Amino acid sequence: MGTMSEVVTSRPPTFEKKTPSQTALHDKQRQAAADPTTQEFDLGVESQLQPVEGFGPYFKLIPATGQVKELQTIIRDRNTSRSDFKFYADRLIRLVVEEGLNQLPYSDCTITTPVGCQYQGLQFVKGNCGVSIVRSGEAMEQGLRSCCRSIRLGKILVESDLETHEARVVYAKFPDDISQRKVLLMYPIMSSGNTVIKAVNVLQEHAVEEENIILLNLFSTPAAARTITSAFPRMHILTSEVHPVAPNHFGQKYFGTD
Repeated sequence: MGTMSEVVTSRPPTFEKKTPSQTALHDKQRQAAADPTTQEFDLGVESQLQPVEGFGPYFKLIPATGQVKELQTIIRDRNTSRSDFKFYADRLIRLVVEEGLNQLPYSDCTITTPVGCQYQGLQFVKGNCGVSIVRSGEAMEQGLRSCCRSIRLGKILVESDLETHEARVVYAKFPDDISQRKVLLMYPIMSSGNTVIKAVNVLQEHAVEEENIILLNLFSTPAAARTITSAFPRMHILTSEVHPVAPNHFGQKYFGTD
């Protein structure tokens, strides 16, 4: 009997049988690696986001796991204390933010590990920013900061007119080059969709393309979803739930002004 190394190396090679889709994916990745002008990297992983029928291809739910449902239940429960509310709201925000980051473009890169090995990895394509719709949207800023420490942030303040009840923009401040960036627009509760429409209109006035906006949301009503997707059919929207009753107490409870 030979040595261990002889036994191992004497085994016939085995080959993994690939499906046609896997073969096409590998061919595509080899072509991308050979082309130095290729900027974005296709992960080749099927998205776990769930499109919602009737709202177009860009309106999607994050995976409806038991954890997500529990967080939604705690947030909706009127008996939840403020400290618990904020803690569990931050957890749900983090889940939505993480899914939002998956929608951003990546490029391939090569780094050197501490032991001197080369590693083929990924990095964000530069040019992303976050914009919160004041005030409840500010609750999502920390979740984004926790994932992207140096990301630039902007703000939009939209208020309802006391007489007409129409939404109007009071304040807006963005990075100077926002038109060249992917924008993560943050607004946790959508009841009518009017506030988001005003905010997106302001972004478009600053030359931000509709398809470069990713709206991060926690709870949406069907009416708000229809209104927003009709107005901006190419805007990407991520939410955790579509339900006729939105937890409109969110902002007050989160910031302790209820």
